[in-house]
Amino acid sequence: MRKRLSGYCLLIIIASFSQQLDSQTTYKVGDGQSYTSIGSVPWENLVAGDSVKIYWRSTPYKEKWVINAAGLQDKWITITGIPASSGQLPIIDGQDATTRSQLNYWNEERGVIKIGGSNSPPDGMPAYIRVENLEIRNGRSIYSFTGRSGITTYSSNAAAIYLEKGENIVVRNCILTNCGNGFFAASASKNVVVESCYIHNNGNTSSIYEHNNYTESQGILFQYNHFGPLLAGASGNNLKDRSAGTIIRYNWIESGNRQLDLVDSDNPELNGLTEYRTTWVYGNILIEPDGAGNSQICHYGGDSGNESMYRKGTLYFFNNTVVSTRTGNTTLFRLSTNSETANCFNNIVYVTATGERLAMLDSYGILNIQNNWMKADWVNSHSGLSGSLNDLGGNISGSMPGFADETEQDFHLIPASVCIDKGTSVPGGYPVNYEYVKHLRKEERNISGIIDLGAYEYSLSTLIRKRAWYDLIIFPNPGHERVFVKCPLNIYTMSLLDNSGRELFLVTTPDNQTNIDITRYRKGIYFLKFQTEAGIIVRKLIID
Repeated sequence: MRKRLSGYCLLIIIASFSQQLDSQTTYKVGDGQSYTSIGSVPWENLVAGDSVKIYWRSTPYKEKWVINAAGLQDKWITITGIPASSGQLPIIDGQDATTRSQLNYWNEERGVIKIGGSNSPPDGMPAYIRVENLEIRNGRSIYSFTGRSGITTYSSNAAAIYLEKGENIVVRNCILTNCGNGFFAASASKNVVVESCYIHNNGNTSSIYEHNNYTESQGILFQYNHFGPLLAGASGNNLKDRSAGTIIRYNWIESGNRQLDLVDSDNPELNGLTEYRTTWVYGNILIEPDGAGNSQICHYGGDSGNESMYRKGTLYFFNNTVVSTRTGNTTLFRLSTNSETANCFNNIVYVTATGERLAMLDSYGILNIQNNWMKADWVNSHSGLSGSLNDLGGNISGSMPGFADETEQDFHLIPASVCIDKGTSVPGGYPVNYEYVKHLRKEERNISGIIDLGAYEYSLSTLIRKRAWYDLIIFPNPGHERVFVKCPLNIYTMSLLDNSGRELFLVTTPDNQTNIDITRYRKGIYFLKFQTEAGIIVRKLIID
């Protein structure tokens, strides 16, 4: 019953935040707006239905603040960045940031934006809050800010967004970068959605304790995110999670000590829940570059040493595409004890090294494998198997799974792929409805008959359209007098933007191939923006 309630709550979040809601008060921040600074917004007075719109400007906002107010299911509190015309998000820069004097909150050093935990506004349980369309950066221990105690240094585990407590929280379409942790959620958080975010370049050099994501919530959903490499020299994991009711689906997760580190909570309110024992990971692309820390892709169970707190449940791992370019060993799963089980099916597990370099398990746990493609000559374990691996049938092996373009990281399937129509049925409550689109987008997964293996369903029309993104031609580039543009897609609009995002011209319904006179523009960096049948394509143009 609790499991269904948690899933139901997450669906409410997704449905509710996509609705167009009327705001009680809208605070507009930016050049030429009613408020020239974020600190001039009366954050201590926010109520259900209020919205704060932060407009892009060429200089970052060097400000930080706390959000501690309660929206309602039909009246969310929204903090929304308004991008530039070329798509750049407003930048919230934690370095040398200041805070509105009327705000008074603890743990200032833990985040650039903090949700929950304050004296002013009066402390309570934040709820129904959405933060979207912001680039939040530079919450690191090498930087300082001015807060209630004057100039203060960030803690080593500071986050771009630090969720201390809150219920029904959505973080959407944000860039979280160059902080100790990208996104951090403490155990007093509930029903959290992280969607369409680019989280990268976080962590601390030579430290295993900070990560791109570090969360411990009651009910959390990650979808359509791009988790990039951590800060150079950082030893943390990419997505580390200690939550109950974790769903990780349709994400691109590349590098990190491990791509997934799904371990234990020491909070009895979390590890006593039924949903703490079940974790869902499906439809993701997991990439392990050579030399990227630990050789294990996914760790499930616990790391505290107190095995009574470990998950001791079932990890459902299906329709993922796993690619490792390590020259040495790669291990798909580390299960912490023999009380952890992984049900692994419909995946593609490909290594560029020889097959014996791929192991399914580290040492412990119960692994059930069914209907996967794996590199030929894979082994059970590289370190001695104390648990058990059960082959339930339908698994196939080979030298190549049949990717469209491995070099370009296009992991769609070609017509000759042996992975087509080789899947088995997936749990009814968690169908594979979508696919990840590079980057931060999704599209429907068009299953015809039997589901294919991996994160992508074979489709000839999709394959042609995806290749077209790479086939757009701008020549010469750099250009001097005229440039030739050719696009294999139908173009609805074409515009030229300067380096600040200002639109210089707009052409509606242009030809698929045309010449552009650039003699009227100064030397520098520009952008050509195309609205096409496959979405928006932006290409850099250098005029010399």
